[in-house]
Amino acid sequence: MLLLLADFLSNIDSGFRVLHYLTFRAILGVLTALSISLMAGPAMIEKLTRKKIGQSVRDDGPQSHFSKSGTPTMGGAMILFAVAISTLLCADLSNRYIWVVLLVTLAHGVIGFIDDYKKVLLGNSDGLSARAKYFWQSVVALGAALYLYNTAQVAAETQFIVPFFKNVTLDIGWGYVVLTYFVIVGSSNAVNLTDGLDGLAIMPTVMIAAALAIFAYLSGHVNFSQYLAIPHIPKAGELVVFCAALVGSGLGFLWFNTYPAMVFMGDVGALALGAALGIVAVLVRQEIVLVIMGGIFVMETISVIIQVASFKTRKKRVFLMAPIHHHYELKGWPEPRIIVRFWIISVILVLIGLATLKLR
Repeated sequence: MLLLLADFLSNIDSGFRVLHYLTFRAILGVLTALSISLMAGPAMIEKLTRKKIGQSVRDDGPQSHFSKSGTPTMGGAMILFAVAISTLLCADLSNRYIWVVLLVTLAHGVIGFIDDYKKVLLGNSDGLSARAKYFWQSVVALGAALYLYNTAQVAAETQFIVPFFKNVTLDIGWGYVVLTYFVIVGSSNAVNLTDGLDGLAIMPTVMIAAALAIFAYLSGHVNFSQYLAIPHIPKAGELVVFCAALVGSGLGFLWFNTYPAMVFMGDVGALALGAALGIVAVLVRQEIVLVIMGGIFVMETISVIIQVASFKTRKKRVFLMAPIHHHYELKGWPEPRIIVRFWIISVILVLIGLATLKLR
């Protein structure tokens, strides 16, 4: 929208041409999303509290969580609102990538909303069944994958890129659809599993979104991409605005979600944010880098897989409780210590991911 306004106003004063600069619109995107989150947060928390839309706590979980019962949840809707408004305002709406990331993110938000709605408002502790949730996630992910594969304009859009090597690119054909599907669904569920402590999931999400913004900017710039030996994806630079909106809205949400949390994001936020990271990583061809930078999410997911597999095959648990952040809680670690240490690990992993730009 700002681009249309810039075209009109630049005829009056050339100074308005600054709105055409991607970096300027990205900064506006961060500030807009942050402002919306900070302004909407108190009203949303008050409304959720009044309607008694509160978090239920598992009886078999850490005892420290019992005090969190009734804390407002579904706060992720605030994140999605801020991201959508900021992106629609600051991004180039003629760019198909913008619509893909928005639709994938919001569609997963709807899936999460239905799950939260059934759990909190209808009193169904199981929420949306795992089969139904996975089915609709699959529909959205496959739809996006097929659209991107069939509308690809250059070979680099569907090639598999191996980081740390300059010229290792694989033409995987329809394997691109399979890869895209697993990245989106896997990332969505991984963030959802991690969202178990105050601020634990949102801060790594913010850091990864910021790093992906750098990848998007460099991939979309023909000179930078050639210099760094990364795939040049025409028009991928516009994803910087979307990533910036994720960063701004995430920081705004963290203002209220930091320990002790005033609101939780719920599945409406966790599923959507994970899908957002996944689809952006696919578009800039950095799926492996996403796995590196999202190591905390990967670790949480693997801990659940190990726990379930061990219990089913040996009737024994490897961890005191899964996901692994609960294991450390039951070992006596204070919640803030777990959160901050996981954040520190995320910082290191994101830096390693960014290092792949030069270590080739």
